[in-house]
Amino acid sequence: MFKITSQPDAAAQRVFLVIEGRLAGPWVEELRTYCRMVSENQQRCMRIDLTGVTFIDAEGKALLARLWEEGTELQASGCLTSSVIKEITGAKRGGTCHGVDAKDDAR
Repeated sequence: MFKITSQPDAAAQRVFLVIEGRLAGPWVEELRTYCRMVSENQQRCMRIDLTGVTFIDAEGKALLARLWEEGTELQASGCLTSSVIKEITGAKRGGTCHGVDAKDDAR
């Protein structure tokens, strides 16, 4: 299962995405295509909320890393997803598994 929910902010020409399910296999291409479509509509994907993601494969991690490098904020909770986001952003490892909010100023 994979679900993308878009929360547009038309005034600022940006989009916030909420992702649920597994970011793996064909769903990685689905997210890539969706983000490309947002970009082609002259909008920017400002934040991806990954709190509903249950698994991220290597290809999904690579896509998230590219999106983060392009300025997308990644939001996560839970040990697995938070750990992946910390690896992408280079955030310091902490003793907590509650969540991470990787913003532009982390770069």
